Amino acid sequence: MSDGLAVEHLSEDQARSELARLALEIRLADAAYYKQDAPHLSDAAYDHLRQRNLAIEARFPQLKRMDSPTDRVGVQVSDGFGKVEHGLPMLSLDNAFADADVEEFAARIRRFLGLPDDQDLVLTAEPKIDGLSLSLTYKDGALVRAATRGDGKVGEDVTANARTLADVPAQLAGGDWPDLVEVRGEVYMSHADFAALNTREAAAGRKTFANPRNAAAGSLRQLDVAITRARPLKFFAYAWGMASRHFADTQVEAVAALGRWGFATNDLFAAYQNTDGLVGAYRQMVERRAALGYDIDGVVYKVNRLDWQSRLGFVSRFPRWAIAHKFPAEKALTRLEAIDIQVGRTGSLTPVARLAPVTVGGVVVSNATLHNEDEIARLDVRIGDQVEIQRAGDVIPQILRVVDAEREGRPGPFTMPHACPECGAAAVREVDDKGVADVRRRCTGGLTCPAQAVERLRHFVSRKALDIDGIGGKQVELFFERGVVKAPQHLFQLAARIDGAGLLPLSEWEGFGETSYQKLIAALDARREVAFARFLNGLGIRNVGQTNAGLFARNFVTWTAFWGAVESALADPGGEAEASLLAIDGIGAAAVDSLKAFAAEPHNQEMLTELLNELQILDGEAPASESPVSGKTVVFTGTLEAMTRDEAKARATSLGAKVSGSVSARTDILVAGPGAGSKLKKAESLGVSVMTEAEWIALVDGA
Repeated sequence: MSDGLAVEHLSEDQARSELARLALEIRLADAAYYKQDAPHLSDAAYDHLRQRNLAIEARFPQLKRMDSPTDRVGVQVSDGFGKVEHGLPMLSLDNAFADADVEEFAARIRRFLGLPDDQDLVLTAEPKIDGLSLSLTYKDGALVRAATRGDGKVGEDVTANARTLADVPAQLAGGDWPDLVEVRGEVYMSHADFAALNTREAAAGRKTFANPRNAAAGSLRQLDVAITRARPLKFFAYAWGMASRHFADTQVEAVAALGRWGFATNDLFAAYQNTDGLVGAYRQMVERRAALGYDIDGVVYKVNRLDWQSRLGFVSRFPRWAIAHKFPAEKALTRLEAIDIQVGRTGSLTPVARLAPVTVGGVVVSNATLHNEDEIARLDVRIGDQVEIQRAGDVIPQILRVVDAEREGRPGPFTMPHACPECGAAAVREVDDKGVADVRRRCTGGLTCPAQAVERLRHFVSRKALDIDGIGGKQVELFFERGVVKAPQHLFQLAARIDGAGLLPLSEWEGFGETSYQKLIAALDARREVAFARFLNGLGIRNVGQTNAGLFARNFVTWTAFWGAVESALADPGGEAEASLLAIDGIGAAAVDSLKAFAAEPHNQEMLTELLNELQILDGEAPASESPVSGKTVVFTGTLEAMTRDEAKARATSLGAKVSGSVSARTDILVAGPGAGSKLKKAESLGVSVMTEAEWIALVDGA
């Protein structure tokens, strides 16, 4: 369905199913790209898929998933390297695929900053290098730490490896650098060096690399430093993270400083006065791409003024002040050999095309998504067909069309199974109140279905949920197959359940030993105290993912207060408790309805009761105490004149305030600009503190 049905034409049920598919495919691609250094697709294809996910979430914000890719950058670091926490997160970039997207990017900046049309908006353009992101920390001008991006917050310590790169200075040149600074850039390999490396590897009988990006990433992430030293890696510096002092006023000045300090910077970097200049730079880079001698997959645009970058800030996993204009997709022809059915965590049955391997843009492709049975019918794709595939819209690339539909001996249409291939339960397409069938066929087995139960448990122990060290997918599957872990609470009763099942102690199981057993038990005990947001996210409630869990934790602080509100909302629909849930800025009716539906199920309540007997839920993170508005609920209404509404909300949130869209007895401050109406009247009737915009700015200025 990805490009077969435009986002604006999706029904809510179709959008929900599409978001589930996208989350799965992006998660698979993240693991392949960041941890295995063997991506299924180019960065352009990957980012195009993320763009579709973001577009659906924008149209259906109530459907945003707990594992939404928009909240995630990279993956957890490998066990083979030490962990390094970045001074500032290493985020990804939002994407543009057309000239109109670039115009909209500039327009968004103007709207957010409240810039008049006649005020200059200078932006920079530079090639987007297709390599591995690296952060270099310098103290007193000396390199002290090098780290990969990792999950954006914590990366892999590759200091020893980075010291072998000629483009990475051990000591900064000049003398105008801050005492402490993180310099960021991209490790890459030139086309000539890549070809020479593959020739040497083949001559030695070793495996060759698929493309320069894989070669660069695999070379830097070697546990044996000697291997990294022998590889021809290069480094372009283009950004910075934490710095002990201000060292530039613009992006142009900052990149020039990086050059003075001894780093290689890209000679195609330049500033432009308008979007026409940016698009012109893009066209030139498309034309020069093949002759550059290294891989790029787009052009990055950034706001030049650093004070504006600071005001713009960040949204989700992206900075508001930068965007990547990506290059077009690539296509190829191959043969469809089989159609397999995968069962997801929510029970949805997803058909996946198995293809005769084909190289598309330097990457070997052997799988393609078919989304659902409606998409199969639309394409009329059948086993044995020659098909055209594209790597732009999906992590597992999509099939665009059948090439030889008129051939003799073509088999009949493919039929989706009506029984779950995992548990044998009926697989049905649910029909809504209007008689419209769900685009997905789903297993009715629920927790009795191994595919669903295991995936739910995997989510519970995952990094974004309870983050239980030493328990991953393999361990969850093993414990489930042995019958000792069927629900989350069973993990914390593991030893007793193993003994009760008459099995050998875990320390005597194959693959375990006394040491690993003790580590696992210690890891479980370490999570007997768990953060509110992590716990709520781990429950796997539809429409209540990491972002919404964080909002609930921040606004209610204690689990008891939150769950009491949920139960009260269930008992009194539309009452005060439900209003308090819906009043949280960013929380929609879908999330609240999902919480109520979860609480209404007796087996969920039983599970929750047992789980809470095993765990202590820590209070949500308290806002910064030094802020005069920390912990207060703030509502903005009317026309703001000194700042835009988005900027005001972002500022309030950064100071620890809770921004709400409606006035209630829980509201502490109403900031009222000209034109304030019913919200102002309600605030006055409730005795809420009312401020003008000027008074609000005076209150928070300097905080």
